[in-house]
Amino acid sequence: MGRTNGRTAEDHSAEMRRCLIALDVAQIKRLWKHIAPNMPQPESDNDALISMHIARTGAAFVPFKYRAYSHAWLRDNNLPSSLPDRLRPRAEREYPRIVEAVGYAPRFRSPILNPIRPLVMKAVADAIEDCYAENRVDAIPKQMHETKVKTIQQLLGNIESLKKP
Repeated sequence: MGRTNGRTAEDHSAEMRRCLIALDVAQIKRLWKHIAPNMPQPESDNDALISMHIARTGAAFVPFKYRAYSHAWLRDNNLPSSLPDRLRPRAEREYPRIVEAVGYAPRFRSPILNPIRPLVMKAVADAIEDCYAENRVDAIPKQMHETKVKTIQQLLGNIESLKKP
């Protein structure tokens, strides 16, 4: 590497590696400004953090658990990872993807209602998606019940009188 500010970049390599492994954003920004003042600098701490995670996934000297964490962080933030393909399955096991889900499987007491099950399921699924789109996740259980009742009433009318006591 070339000389920068009177010293070679190799003189700072141990500190660069330490910052990368520790995700020391403040120090790596200072060090990068010192080592390569004429090169583009990260515009924010977040930009530096993104660059560090990408670099960690591609750096063979970084212990695997840190590379796997950075891979998961990048994946969760919809950013590209430099982790080699052969290591990705192991990293996915180390830090599995966590997803939110809602399950809904209506069961009617009367087999006569089975033909409307797909229509009820579609209406409830749409209501759940609306709750997520409107950031009303806490309202999902109530909305599911209300939608089920409303949909059945729209399809069959008031069935309360048909229920057995």
